[in-house]
Parts: sequence; C-alpha cells; structure tokens
Amino acid sequence: MTASELIARAQAGDGEAFRQLTEPHRRELHMHCYRLLGSFQDAEDALQDTLLAAWRALDRFEGRASIRTWLYRIATNQCLNAIRSASRRPAKEWDVPEIEPPEPSRLSEVVWLEPYPDALLDGAIAAPLGPEARYEQKESISLAFVTALQILPARQRAVLILREVLGYPAAEVADMLDSSVDSVNSALKRARATLHRRIPPSGMDDSPPAPASPAEEALVAKFARAYESGDVDALVGLLTDDARVSMPPMPLEYLGRDAVSGFYAALMSANRKYHLVPTRANGQPAFGTYLRSGSDGIRRGTGLVVLTLAGDRISAVTRFDNSVLPWFGLPRSLPCN
Repeated sequence: MTASELIARAQAGDGEAFRQLTEPHRRELHMHCYRLLGSFQDAEDALQDTLLAAWRALDRFEGRASIRTWLYRIATNQCLNAIRSASRRPAKEWDVPEIEPPEPSRLSEVVWLEPYPDALLDGAIAAPLGPEARYEQKESISLAFVTALQILPARQRAVLILREVLGYPAAEVADMLDSSVDSVNSALKRARATLHRRIPPSGMDDSPPAPASPAEEALVAKFARAYESGDVDALVGLLTDDARVSMPPMPLEYLGRDAVSGFYAALMSANRKYHLVPTRANGQPAFGTYLRSGSDGIRRGTGLVVLTLAGDRISAVTRFDNSVLPWFGLPRSLPCN
C-alpha cells in the first residue's frame, strides 16, 4: 500500500493505517525528543503526545511536506511546549549512606539529564539526513553533546538540532517553528557559538577508540578492574588530566585528577566493593554498578556509570542513579555468586 493510500485510510479513521504511517519514524522521533529534553522519560511522554496530536490533526494534513517532516514539526513543538510548561526540578541530595563526599569542584549547570540505551539506537540514528547536517549521528547522541544542548535556550536548541543534526534547510525549519528564515539563521549562529565554547573541536589524538574495538575493550576492562578492586590510584591513572565526574540528578562535579581521586577515595572507603555489569549508553561504554554488601549476599544496584573516552584515556565519568537500570535490561539487584 502506498503512502498516499495509507494517508487516505488514516484520515478516514483507520488506526492501523496510521500506525503503519508513523511506526517507521517512531524511534528517530523519540531520539529527537530526547535531544531536545535531555530526559529519556520525558522523551517517551513527548513522543506519545506527538502521536496523539498527529492523529487528531491528520485530517488537516495537506501533503505539502512529507509525513516524516510533518511529524518532526509536531514533535518539535510538543517538546518546546513541554520545556515552557515544565517547572524547574530541584537537584537531588547526596544519597550514598555512610559516605560523606568531599567538597565538589563546582555545581553542575545541567542536573536533569538521563542516559539513552544503545539498544534503542537502531532505527534512531540510521534515519536519512538532509544535505546540511554537520554532526555525525553518533556524535550527536553523546552525553557531552546532549548536555551542551541543554544549556541552549529552547528555540536555539530546536534550530540547531533541526538544521545541523537532521540537516533540514532553513526555510523548512522556519516553517516548522512558525518563524522567519532570518530568525532561524540568527538563532543558529548564537547556538553554534555557545556549543563551540562548550565542546571545542578535538584533535585526532583525542578521538575515542571505535566502539567494540580492542583499544576500547582494553581501556574499559582496566576501568572495571580498578573500580571493582577499589584501586583508586589505578582508576585515576586511566583519566585525562582534566577528567570530570558528574552525577545527575545530584549537582556535584569533580574536575581534574586530584578532585576525582578524593571523590573515589571517599566512595570506595569502608571496604565497599562493587560489581560492574557492562552495557552501553549514548554510544559510549557503560556499567551498571552493584554494591557487594549485606549478610544476605545480595548485590544491590547503586547506579549506572557512563564513560567518555578520549584517545587512550577516560575524560569523563557520568553516574546516574539506580532508577535507570531497567531501561538497560539490568536488574535492581543481583544474587550472590
């Protein structure tokens, strides 16, 4: 059945035809909402709102743009509405019992950030891009990129994603946002400048090793051994000089080897031993972390850590709380071996 036939059936109230129209775009739309909102859960809500709004407005679809572009317009505006209406979420207090963290280097600008499971990337980053896309799809789902996006004002964020991640021409973006081409170009210029300050161009020596390559696997295995054995010196030895540890939704950040060393010395004190389960998030290596403690022998999930690699070192460790573990198919606890 052709797209025009599906559209006609869907406009006549055929829900299955609507599903067939929208299903091929579902994952890329979810990723689009995630980039805009920085939250996996909020992206889920925005996607559902997008599909509901599209169903209700389908009788007004005139075919001047493709169904895909029309859905991106709706999704973008649903996310902008969500950003405008959202109340500022409070930062979370330190929640590791019996451990007093050292004074942080600074407090994070972006607190409400969530990881994105690599298992859901198929179909999300393989979507066709316009000729004006500037970012590689894997780069544009990295934690550093998504974090930097959240610093931007909402409309600048939307313009940059639509123009430089998805490659839509300025005129189409202006139409999506009910704006002018001049306004879109101005917003893009400001967004580029802010992103350039947040993520300066890296030299080739700083490029991460290819996913699942021997170099990546060796570095990640060293991190796991150091973390599980509580060897703070070995762990810090794997870091770049300017490495950063952050832990949304807690606002604490530790910058540089000395600060990171002090943080991990506190975290791994009192004979706390961890077990790590490998996974991937945002195109980066990650681990579910489980604390070996208690007389019952159960290893309880404490969170998820995502590694940002730079050359043969680790430039950032981002820790998320244990509520995200189910998104990665990881249990909240593991039985004793």
